[in-house]
Amino acid sequence: MAQDTAKLDDLFARLKTAEAGESSRIEREIWIEWSKSGSPAMDLLLQRGRDAMALGDNRAAIDHFSAIIDHSPEFAEAWNARATAFYNSGDFGPCVADIAQLLTLNPRHFGALSGLGMILEETGKLDRALAVYQAALTLHPNLEGVKAAVARLESEAEGQEL
Repeated sequence: MAQDTAKLDDLFARLKTAEAGESSRIEREIWIEWSKSGSPAMDLLLQRGRDAMALGDNRAAIDHFSAIIDHSPEFAEAWNARATAFYNSGDFGPCVADIAQLLTLNPRHFGALSGLGMILEETGKLDRALAVYQAALTLHPNLEGVKAAVARLESEAEGQEL
């Protein structure tokens, strides 16, 4: 992997205390580091898969990301990208399986935690969704959509009868 672990450690430390504007910049830097496979061929496949996904061709995207995973199963961002393509296709089972593998490789992946929280919420597993969202916020306290989801789920939980 071409990722700089020391740089990522520094970025994550700064992310915990950053103001919203600065945290967006730090988040972009983290995503850039995560996207470094160390192989021009794998980087090209990652970009082709992302381009296919942007065009709505999730099947082609899944094929590109699967090719990366077949060649470099330790490249966590390929698992994340494929999980996203599966999610966009409505294939929650394979999506969750890829998120599990991704989080094994990269436990700090707040994007994967956010996505897993969304799936858990959409499938009615609200307590688990809340816990996963909160885990994402411990890594990245300024995830606006996740902060809103936590507030919504906590509010719903307070309103339930015991």
